[in-house]
Amino acid sequence: MLRFFVGLGVAAFVAMASPSQASQPTCLPVCTRVAVHAGSKDGVATWYGDEFQGGLTASGEVYDKNALTAAHPDLPLGTQIRVTNLKNRRSLILRINDRGPYVRGRLLDVSRAAARRLGFLNSGKAWVRIEVLKLANHPQYHLVCPGARLFALNRFSRSM
Repeated sequence: MLRFFVGLGVAAFVAMASPSQASQPTCLPVCTRVAVHAGSKDGVATWYGDEFQGGLTASGEVYDKNALTAAHPDLPLGTQIRVTNLKNRRSLILRINDRGPYVRGRLLDVSRAAARRLGFLNSGKAWVRIEVLKLANHPQYHLVCPGARLFALNRFSRSM
């Protein structure tokens, strides 16, 4: 009997409460001046090429190992970054078009062409610095939730 009255009380409370907005995604405003002007981050970059040639990237494009592109786990797709090989100081501007790397301790996967120009094609990996130059500005890369678009960049800048 006690269960019945507790259930009835809960039902009455729910009925009197304001309508739920749980069905609508909630986005907290995370865009700050620091996020938009994010700094740089150092880490290990590797390259990927032949086995992915012709496959689809996370952006929906066909992967081209000869293009100047990169994969990053968090940065918005379409973002332009400067990648500098810290050993030889070679630098290159790449566009994020894929997700990865999926190996712990790695910051970035670059295309075969980018690795060749940065000077680590033979070694397979290099210690690099990445700097965000320009956020994606194409509707194809916009996310549904406006705050989520810069969430990755906030995360990126906080982890430095």
